[in-house]
Amino acid sequence: MNPEYAAYCQADRRFYDAPHRSLEAGAEERAFYAPVRGGAPEGWTRSRRGDWLSFSPDGVRLPAQGWKLHISAAADNAESVLERVAAHCLAHRLPFKCVPSPALLALRNSKYADRAGSGKFITVYPHSEETFPEVCAALMELLEGEHGPYILSDLRCGNGPVHTRYGAFAARFCTGPDGRPVPAVADPQGRLVPDDRGPAFRVPAWVTPPDFLRPHLEARAAVGLGDLPYTVEKALHFSNGGGVYLGRDTRTGEQVVLKEARPYAGLAADGADAVARLGRERTALERLAGLECVPAVHDAFEVGGHHFLVLQYLPGTTLNTVFARRFPLARQNPAPELLAGHVAWAEEVYGKVEAAVEAVHARGIVISDLHMSNVMVDEESGRIALLDFEAASPAADRRRQIVANPAFVAPPDRRGTDIDRYALACLRLALYLPLTTLFGIDRMKAAGLAREIARVFPVGEERLRPAVEEIQRGAGAAGTDTDGSSRDASSRTDASTGAGTGAGTGTGTGTGTGTAPDADASPSLPPDPGDWPESRAAMARAIAASCTPDRDDRCFPGDIAQFATATGGQSFAYGAAGVLYALHETGAPRCEPAEEWLVRQAKDPASGSPLGFYDGLTGIAWTLNRIGRTAEAADLLRIVLDQPLEGLAPGLHSGYAGIGLALDDLARTASAAEAPALADAAGRCTALAVRALLDGPPSPRTGLLHGATGVALLLIRRYGTTGDPALLDVAAAALRRDLDRCRAGDDGELLVVEGKRLMPYLGAGSAGIAAVIDAYLAHRPDDAELEAAGRALLPAALSAFYVQPGLLRGSAGLLMHLAATPLCDAETRERAVRLHTRLLAGHALAYGGGLAFPGEQLMRLSMDLATGTAGCLLALGAALGTTPATPPGPATTLPFLAATAPPVAHPGRASGPTDRLLQGS
Repeated sequence: MNPEYAAYCQADRRFYDAPHRSLEAGAEERAFYAPVRGGAPEGWTRSRRGDWLSFSPDGVRLPAQGWKLHISAAADNAESVLERVAAHCLAHRLPFKCVPSPALLALRNSKYADRAGSGKFITVYPHSEETFPEVCAALMELLEGEHGPYILSDLRCGNGPVHTRYGAFAARFCTGPDGRPVPAVADPQGRLVPDDRGPAFRVPAWVTPPDFLRPHLEARAAVGLGDLPYTVEKALHFSNGGGVYLGRDTRTGEQVVLKEARPYAGLAADGADAVARLGRERTALERLAGLECVPAVHDAFEVGGHHFLVLQYLPGTTLNTVFARRFPLARQNPAPELLAGHVAWAEEVYGKVEAAVEAVHARGIVISDLHMSNVMVDEESGRIALLDFEAASPAADRRRQIVANPAFVAPPDRRGTDIDRYALACLRLALYLPLTTLFGIDRMKAAGLAREIARVFPVGEERLRPAVEEIQRGAGAAGTDTDGSSRDASSRTDASTGAGTGAGTGTGTGTGTGTAPDADASPSLPPDPGDWPESRAAMARAIAASCTPDRDDRCFPGDIAQFATATGGQSFAYGAAGVLYALHETGAPRCEPAEEWLVRQAKDPASGSPLGFYDGLTGIAWTLNRIGRTAEAADLLRIVLDQPLEGLAPGLHSGYAGIGLALDDLARTASAAEAPALADAAGRCTALAVRALLDGPPSPRTGLLHGATGVALLLIRRYGTTGDPALLDVAAAALRRDLDRCRAGDDGELLVVEGKRLMPYLGAGSAGIAAVIDAYLAHRPDDAELEAAGRALLPAALSAFYVQPGLLRGSAGLLMHLAATPLCDAETRERAVRLHTRLLAGHALAYGGGLAFPGEQLMRLSMDLATGTAGCLLALGAALGTTPATPPGPATTLPFLAATAPPVAHPGRASGPTDRLLQGS
């Protein structure tokens, strides 16, 4: 689970949306803290960006970077703190910004909020480094005795809520260690380097802290366990509320677990901070003392304001990890005995967890946060233990749920022990197919999921029926589903969905232009994804129904990455450009309001807009040209060509490879007046990409979007333009570099290693490398080594199950590759299409009279290309559809990825040495 997504579920129960959009504009202003309601004072400018409300004095020019001040606050003193700080800043003409409402501050301080940004309530920008000590001292005096959470990225000044760090004032960006754009500061040579904003206080090597910070630095360094009889051996887990550590009691040598709670941080839905929740855990565990299924309490203490609970160490591995390691559907065609063995294991584990929960209930306690990561399995002894009782409460109180894992979150009508029974029902199904996160959008998915489990595993559907009934209990009466209707999915014969009542936590109503049916209506179920072209029409209807051309930030709902950059809502990966591309390439009906919206946005790009293909202006311009808006595309391209290209990442997503591919493609069809500039810039991108590949540090990432594979694709396509075989030599070397980071899976297939995971996907896994190998082999079919690698990568796309449906990190991208690759025989291709269309059916949901898919993390629907419905549309078009697309190449695919070789523009041109590429232009 990526905890960052939870904050984007608050504003709308169907789509990810910016947290500040939880209320309509007028209502939101009324919900602001009183000191910042209304317009800016005379001589000041007020502006809004994301969660922040900024106030800037007219005529004041700030440095690009320096020592900034962050002020934290708790719910009970935030308005008072803001009132005093705002008055001070206005009086001294100090620019400042704040999180303007209690709801947004609660999200920023919630349990799974970003630890680096947690606690930041107000930011104050001193006019200069010389005035910084004076401003800091004044704020410390002003807020003496006030409380607030410790800001982990900063140095606390004194005992109050004032913190500081050295960082960027202006919005400047550079390439981070993982190849992605990150906020930047300039080093003494003027080079932009990452502005480290992690959850630890760090000062750039060239910056010397002012002398007046010395006592605060010394106070920070002095905090530790001191004379306490415990040592910390390693961190097991972090959340915004604190850490969980494996430690040892120095008196006995016994291993223990130390749970940390930060005051005023890690807030739950009821406002309880981590300290209050740790107290609840202690109370619950003491009441449960003597049960073998829970850890014993050994001790409790406080250090530096942080509270700790010392618990018995229980050996074993979390159920989530054990399940992932032994899950049989991670393989191709798992043998019947493997499936039967999994059923026996799942039934045994479920029985033990159910018995443990019943034992806890018998002591009068509700766990309220039961999920697979909070169950410990000792595989040697067979013991099951329950962990994490921070949300526990007396059963008699019948409290609502305040903290939950998205795959096990109970509907809002559940109280007391019913919360745990709902989680047990989800566990019953998740032990076979881990898709219960979808119930947060549509609980009626449970019936279809149970049928699919019974189809795949030797477990009778009747054994799962009680779990389905528990999950769907009250669904018809509680509200409506994503389609505005209430209907049972049991009429389906496969795992695709009907519609039911979502259990989302958001309060938004959605603003799509399409009209959803009334709750009393009985519209027909959407088609199965494999029923082309009916499914194409249904996906196009859902996309059109979600269109919001009245918004400036995005036109179609998609991934949370829409809100990360100025062009996120327009971009090819996550915004309107990618959706329009998918509609165009599959022959679906156009969405003219979205086209006009994208044209309007492209006329005046925001300052700081990225240039990349998947995340920025180049991809938007290329798409406008592709859909026939050539004049608008040319205008935007002139802006792109005026920007310096140096300092970007080499990869396809946001760097030289993607930009170079687009410019090379556009130069082929541009007018005689425009083509030379486009071709020249494409050559320069190629030179810069090769220089980064050969001379720069190795990219920490692998695959199509961010690894060397994306650079290889650029070189292959540039060979088609220049005829220089040296480009293919370097492309082969780039592909081998990424292949060296692969290792064999259980079935011998090659998989990309990403941390502790093996990745088969199109964007950052095996399928992306395989697709570019296909493009390379179209020019050099006699490269036996790379052909063998392509064949070894292929089985990674044929496992029996994938958790997500998306194009870049899910089943849809694998379907697209299998539909296009010449290394796949007809029988395998047919089997693969059946496999992946069925998997997509298991994710499909009704929306707006059509068919939609959930995005990353499965917590909300998405319409974008990278994670959602548009990507699934494109993949299904590649596998099932035909379009009037100009041959050669498959009917639909991602740009530049066609495996067939385009005609080489200059096949007889003499080629120089590879190092000519490094000369640039």
